[in-house]
Amino acid sequence: MSEASSTPGPSSSKPDQPSADDIERLLNREATAFQREIEVERILKAFKLNPYEILDISEEASTEEIKKKYRHLSLFIHPDKTPHPRAPDAFDLLKKAESELSDKTKREELDAVIKQARVVLLKDLGLPPAMRDDDPKLKSLVPSWRQQVLAKSKEFLIDEEVRRRKAFKMNLANEGLEARKKEEEVNAKKRKAEEEARWEENREQRVDNWRNFASTSKKKKKTKVAVLG
Repeated sequence: MSEASSTPGPSSSKPDQPSADDIERLLNREATAFQREIEVERILKAFKLNPYEILDISEEASTEEIKKKYRHLSLFIHPDKTPHPRAPDAFDLLKKAESELSDKTKREELDAVIKQARVVLLKDLGLPPAMRDDDPKLKSLVPSWRQQVLAKSKEFLIDEEVRRRKAFKMNLANEGLEARKKEEEVNAKKRKAEEEARWEENREQRVDNWRNFASTSKKKKKTKVAVLG
């Protein structure tokens, strides 16, 4: 066998290089990761008193639509899938928002405030309160009708929260006053009971003192009568 035939030639195989599909998948993952962080930031910046804003969903959404949106967002920004350091905070805000909208009473109260804000805005614009959101007169507004409703709702919700906190503090103060009154009543009854107990304990001594006084007075009287006689 000749030397030329025994000497291995240069390898015809090329080093492994990412295919176009691999590059596409990598770019998609990076894009998705970026979108997750953007969504976390959006949730963190949303107005905390308006769960519709946190979930980024219409006030007209059904209960099922709200649950579906919550499931989607909670999976999308889950701390296990999102490197954002505040993903847990955003996740908790989502849970709280979904919980409040699932509570019929809380949602009705929230809807009432938003409805009031909407009516006030329409009145300021000289428009009928029954006007639909898709009316052409509202679509041409700047800022947009949706932005104006959110802004006015924010004002009303803040006012409502301030009133709620004041009422809570007042209730605490009243409860404290009632507690002090009850404590004073208990202490007064306790002092009265102690005084009655001490009075009862000294009863025999008072009787003896009275008897001694009466006996002494009687002897003095007899002595005085004898001297006068």
